[in-house]
Amino acid sequence: MQVTAVLLLVAMMVATSAQAIEQYLKPEQFLAEVFADNAPKQEVLWVTKDVAKQAEKILGHAPNQLRQRYWKSNGKTAWIFDEVGKEEPITAGFVVSDGKIVQVRVLTYRESRGGEVRYPAFLKQYQGAELQIDQHLNRNIDGISGATLSVNAMNRMARLALYFDRMSRVE
Repeated sequence: MQVTAVLLLVAMMVATSAQAIEQYLKPEQFLAEVFADNAPKQEVLWVTKDVAKQAEKILGHAPNQLRQRYWKSNGKTAWIFDEVGKEEPITAGFVVSDGKIVQVRVLTYRESRGGEVRYPAFLKQYQGAELQIDQHLNRNIDGISGATLSVNAMNRMARLALYFDRMSRVE
């Protein structure tokens, strides 16, 4: 009887953690959507000391890699990032054109709460957002009750996409 109860408990824990991971769009699907099934060759932005220093100010922690992959075609760039919300990373894609965000998609959400950040009603707030001199967005993004850390992670990634886009054009 005890063994059955323990197995049931373990099965419930596994099912609960599996439900928290939701992949809405694979990276290649996102890129096909952005570039109309004609995704350009992947490019690399090298995260130099100066770029890393600014990225750390934006993220609140050092960037995870020395190079950031991105895609560029017809004046727009696409960036895919992972940033921790509360405990787990959120994978999101950002498209930047003329220094403004034109599209945002949550690709994978792994937290147990706050998944509302994937809804179009929330994401459309980023359209047209630009990076100010102080490395903050030029507009406020309305939060979602119970999803403050996920919203903050999305804001950091949006700012990073705009900053990296700017740096990719300097090279």
